[in-house]
Formats: sequence, C-alpha cells, structure tokens
Amino acid sequence: MKFGVLTLGGGAPAEVAELGRALEERGFDSIFVPEHTHVPVDIQTPFPTGMKVVPEAMQGLDQFVMLAAMAAGTSRLLLGTGICEVPLRDPIILAKTVASLDVVSGGRFLFGAGAGWMREEMLNHGIDPRTRMGRLSDYLGAMKQIWTEHEASYSGEYVKFDPIISLPKPVRKPHPPILLGVDGPSAIDRVLDLEAEWMPWLAREGDGLADRIEELNERAAEAGRGPVPVTLVGAGADEEEITYYTEIGVSRCLFVLPSLDRVETLDLLDWYVDVIKSVP
Repeated sequence: MKFGVLTLGGGAPAEVAELGRALEERGFDSIFVPEHTHVPVDIQTPFPTGMKVVPEAMQGLDQFVMLAAMAAGTSRLLLGTGICEVPLRDPIILAKTVASLDVVSGGRFLFGAGAGWMREEMLNHGIDPRTRMGRLSDYLGAMKQIWTEHEASYSGEYVKFDPIISLPKPVRKPHPPILLGVDGPSAIDRVLDLEAEWMPWLAREGDGLADRIEELNERAAEAGRGPVPVTLVGAGADEEEITYYTEIGVSRCLFVLPSLDRVETLDLLDWYVDVIKSVP
C-alpha cells in the first residue's frame, strides 16, 4: 500500500515547497492537487458528495504551478493532479503542460484526469456539460498521440488536427500514468477503454467499492491486463480501514489534507504517519 495526500493547499512559494519536503521526509509516496479554474458565485449544481462548500474553499494555486514548485524541492515525491478538469482545457496546450512537468520533475508526474462536475464552470468556458465525458475521452486520446508520436495527428469528434510536432515528450514512457477520477455506471468502461488507472472518491463509491474493484480487475483480466492500480481519495486514516482497503485491492490511499497553519499541518502529517505505522 502506498500513501499520499490530496490538498488544495496554496499560499506562498516557501509554504508550498516546505509542504512537499515535509511529505517526502515523512515517507509519503505522493501529493495530489485538485483544481477549479474559477467558482461561479451562484452554484446550482449539487456538490458530488452532498457537502456544502463555500466558493473560496474550492480554489488555490494553479495545480501545475503548485506541483512544479514542489518538484523543485523534492527528489522522490510523486506529483499528481487530482483531478485536472480535462474538458475545460485545450488538449494540445495541456499535452505540453503535462509533458513539461514530467520533464522538470524527472518523470514523477501522475496525471489525475476527470471531466469535472460543476455545470456553471463548464458553461463559462463555453463547454456544453452534456459533452464533458465525450470530450474527456477524445482529449486524452489526442494527448496520447502527441506524447508518443513525433509527428502526431488526430481526428475525433471534438479534436482534429493535421500532423504536428510538440516538444518536449514526457520522461515516463509511453506517457505519465493516467488516473481517471470518474464514477457512475460507466466508470469501469472508461478506465478500461483508456487503459488507465482508477482514482475513485470514497465518499462517492461507499460500500460498493469492493465490488467495483473486483469487477474492474475481472474485466481487466479478460482483456489481458493485470490488476488495475486504484488510488482511493478520501481514505480514512484508521488502521482497520486501511487494512480493509488493502484487502479489496486499493493500491494507494490519499488522505485529504485540509488548509491549516504550518504547525497544525505538520502535526496532522505526523499523526497520519503514526496511523500508517500501526497497519500490520
């Protein structure tokens, strides 16, 4: 089992760099940073987990900028987006951004990708929310071509371009791991179709997580794949829970790290470490 954190974080560059070093020094495997490009003042879309969250609490530094700052001060910590709202970005530009971060981090980038959930945010980008899942698959298909082909071209429903050359190419071959942060009935289909890993939220999967992971791996085996890595977001920092996650096939637990002051953050990280050490 691997352990990491997901945090909105942000703040001064020194604070960001210190958080990265603190995680690496304590043996955490990874950090993941979510994103919203902005948050409309009037949100009608229900929050996926049913929580009430104020707009200011859903925003921080740009996730790629924050991860690049952490890359400069660490050497082993894996750096992930959790998730990047792929349909809101130009896929050619995003392919270069991902490749660039993978290069400057020495191949330590994990591409957590999803379609987003906030309809108002998508509409402000000119994106029809009904097309978000189709765009996610199409954009990722286009980016894979850009990462793996010197002269890349693509023709899909939402992305079309004649041969282009985009440099740099990622350090990780054939490209950084794609961790799909998707849920719902079609989640497993999408993970398998895109040959991705799965990054579910515990709050959305609940008691059905074990059955879903079992189905995922059975279908992966039928397709000639080995077990699919599963990164669980919002895992409980509890010895019994972590043991259970291991038994059902979770390969990485992400603890959600709230925005706290420096001392409180370091104390919470130390508590997480104590929990991890207590797991058999």
